[in-house]
Amino acid sequence: MGFSAIYAVSSTDIVYETFDGDAVVLDLASGRYFGFSDSGSCVWEALIAQVPPASLVGRACGGGELSADDLDAFVARLTEFGLLSLAPEAAASALSPDLAGRLATAREALRIDMHDELADLVMVDPIHDVDEPAGWPVVKQ
Repeated sequence: MGFSAIYAVSSTDIVYETFDGDAVVLDLASGRYFGFSDSGSCVWEALIAQVPPASLVGRACGGGELSADDLDAFVARLTEFGLLSLAPEAAASALSPDLAGRLATAREALRIDMHDELADLVMVDPIHDVDEPAGWPVVKQ
């Protein structure tokens, strides 16, 4: 990973929401959803706000500091899952004081969990996927 690189959400099929500091990300194309540790949620929010990973290295995170190796592994998983990609011609942003404070009080190590047990349900679009002979709804292929 280039530590001065700037990342963005990789496609419009990736939707996300933060609930009480916990980020949940859904990949509409695959039906998989992702949950993060509290520190992972903060780093996700920073990365999609175009904060470069280099500015997160050494930041307070719970009882320790974010290491370059941990950030590199976390960003690699996000890109491997297709959630992030390099942002072309993007300007770097600074980490907000609110997010820096939340990161400093995070208790868990960087982690992302992928879940696919609901993928079949997510892939069904009962509003748009109608097939007269097959019935309704139709699961996307």
